Amino acid sequence: MLPPPHAQDQQRVTAANKPGGAPGWKVGLALVSLALSLLLWLNGLIDSLSRPSVGNALNRRQLELTVLAQPSLSGALRPLLAGGEPLQTLKQALENERTSAAEAGQGPDPELELELALVLQRLQQPQQAEPLLEAVAASQGPEASLAAALLRGQAGPAQPLKPSNGLVRLWSCEALAPDAPNRCGSAVASQRAALKLLAMSGAPVLLLLLGSALLLREIWLRWRGRSADATPLQGPTLSGVDAVLLIAGGFVVVGELLTPLLVGPLLAAVLQGLAIASPLREGVSVVGLYLALMAGPLVILALLLKGQGAAVLQFRWAPAGRSLRSALKGLLMVLPLVSLVGWLQGQLWGDAGGSNPLLELVLNSHNVPALACFGFTAIVLAPLFEETIFRGALLPVAARKLGAAGGVLLSALIFAVAHLSLGELLPLLVLGIGLGWLRWSGGRLGSCVLMHALWNALTFTNLVVLGWS
Repeated sequence: MLPPPHAQDQQRVTAANKPGGAPGWKVGLALVSLALSLLLWLNGLIDSLSRPSVGNALNRRQLELTVLAQPSLSGALRPLLAGGEPLQTLKQALENERTSAAEAGQGPDPELELELALVLQRLQQPQQAEPLLEAVAASQGPEASLAAALLRGQAGPAQPLKPSNGLVRLWSCEALAPDAPNRCGSAVASQRAALKLLAMSGAPVLLLLLGSALLLREIWLRWRGRSADATPLQGPTLSGVDAVLLIAGGFVVVGELLTPLLVGPLLAAVLQGLAIASPLREGVSVVGLYLALMAGPLVILALLLKGQGAAVLQFRWAPAGRSLRSALKGLLMVLPLVSLVGWLQGQLWGDAGGSNPLLELVLNSHNVPALACFGFTAIVLAPLFEETIFRGALLPVAARKLGAAGGVLLSALIFAVAHLSLGELLPLLVLGIGLGWLRWSGGRLGSCVLMHALWNALTFTNLVVLGWS
């Protein structure tokens, strides 16, 4: 049960909840904001079904890494890490991507066509590979010169493109220098890929086992009544109308609707004037837009907290070791639950699509400054902002109305829906419940920020490792 607020805070809450306690204009503004938010969220969730999913690209990069590592795998590791026929599986994955793109009305992707042609050559199917190479060579993309060189069997006067994809880069080198394969560094590339594959396969298993053990231990302690009592949940004294204005008016209408419309074109003009080229332009744009998105809701929150101070949000970073331990424990415990829900969803509905566009940017970027911008947004800005809104302000308000469990569940549900992705809705809901449980059980918002940052850092690192080959 939640402890009663201080007497002064209780009077404020009671007054705010009385009929007519909030000014009429405030209630009206909250209702309009709520209606707009529901429409925007419904439209965004439906649109997410037509957005591409990063799942296919991740699967392809994993298969590329497996194929590249296969020559260096031996003994029991080979079937365990590489499976049966990874090259044939990669071919099937590339063909499925081509089919999906065609069904969506998209034109051929020269990079994908070039990789498929090289896979077909490795499978001793040159007759099928040649038309693909001819189509890429006739395109206007940067892969055209490399495809033309591969058709000739040797490099031309102009230096062909060096692809960022490690597998394509290695196979292209070997095809253009068949008499000097050692020059391409095949053995070294395969050994590095094997180490990377081993780390990426082993680390998740260890984390899942450790997280499952911690989760079972926590359940056992609570069942036996031996777990520590939850810290009294404290937070800002806000009414339900205030919460609606913050989430619907600030986060959705101002942050997700008005900010991109007003700030997006201005930021694009500034970056163009500064002559910042791609891909760094995309990185700076992501940071700038997210900072602008944060500004509106945080200003509204500051106005709502007038007279209470920021300390009421209960960040409580010190001692840092305790906050970090709580965050790490929460991360490990929620990891098997999110993984289980994601697996079950995949078995029942397949890939629903609608991934966060930032994931695709990180996976395909090979520019260190741009990746630094993406990482700063995902690991620093997003956890600070989202935890302040959802676990710092919303959860305590909801808990006063619905109890601790109801507050955790409601804040997690709104957190998940706010990401506007039906495909990620259930995993995000479980993650939000884990973050809410950490806020309720430990009382520290700082631990939630750290846990959220660690979660995003794991995702970011996985994307960079797979994308940077």
